Amino acid sequence: MRKSNRLPNMRNLGVNLRILVIVNVALAFAAVLLTSSLLEFSALFTSISAVAQPMLLLSLLLLYVSYPLLIKLNYKRGIFAMLLIILLACSGVYELFSQLMIFNNLPSSTRALFYVFIVSAITLFYFDLQQRAYSPAIDEARLQALQARIRPHFLFNCINAVLSMIRSQPKQAETALEDMADLFRVLMADNRDLVPLTQEIALCRQYLALEKLRLEERLIVEWQIDYMPPDALIPPLLLQPLIENAVYHGIEPLAAGGKITIQIYTKRDEIHLILSNPYSLKNTRHIGNQMALKNIKERLTLHFDLEATLKSTLSNGEYQVYITLPHTTK
Repeated sequence: MRKSNRLPNMRNLGVNLRILVIVNVALAFAAVLLTSSLLEFSALFTSISAVAQPMLLLSLLLLYVSYPLLIKLNYKRGIFAMLLIILLACSGVYELFSQLMIFNNLPSSTRALFYVFIVSAITLFYFDLQQRAYSPAIDEARLQALQARIRPHFLFNCINAVLSMIRSQPKQAETALEDMADLFRVLMADNRDLVPLTQEIALCRQYLALEKLRLEERLIVEWQIDYMPPDALIPPLLLQPLIENAVYHGIEPLAAGGKITIQIYTKRDEIHLILSNPYSLKNTRHIGNQMALKNIKERLTLHFDLEATLKSTLSNGEYQVYITLPHTTK
């Protein structure tokens, strides 16, 4: 949903916490270089922080307010605008302290702003590296390889099921083919941006309809989504791979099949997604499931940083995946 999806989200708590840590580490590093004893370090660090912290807080506030405008720019212009905002904010604080003569040992404005620029550039470079490390393109390629969403046996069974219905149930066969086409279309799309939750659920229903063709009564699905936020945005292909794992790792190995329960609701401006399925301890497919979960967790980190969580538990023959993420809208 963003034009510049590489800029750090200045309205994300995790991003702001990382900035606070990076800046204060940089201040401590500068104090270490300029002092020779612990007492001198403590005094200098306190003195630097007294000036730097107001600059930092004002910069974060201005970036928070201007963030909706920043993401409309391309990456280079967005970075330039962020650096300009930071330098103007720090320059204003510096001039205020100079006029009020609060501090007598202020460095020159040129030296102070140069250090601000260097620290800001390092911080933005760190976030750029983080974005590249969790690149959606890399994630999707890895997810394709690790999870193999469209496994050969799934495709083969779906085609056989459709062929068996062509004469007796032509309408149902046509619907199944349309579901397969939609599923492939989404999987092959450039899924980088957040998508509506309703769109993801529609995809999951299509996938489950195809699985129902071959598993029939062995597959039971219960949707608990009456309190689902319809306007919420989530990472693409977040729920569908989890449901596919539930079918592949939970339902298929059981002769009698079982029930998959999908629960989605909002609480305290957070979306909660809970998926449960039966699980046998004799299942030998668990490793692939964990690899897919790790990939989904990486994509949650990419979009929401520390504001999203993923947990999985296995208890009394039931496997559960629990995801929380911020309620984001357009």
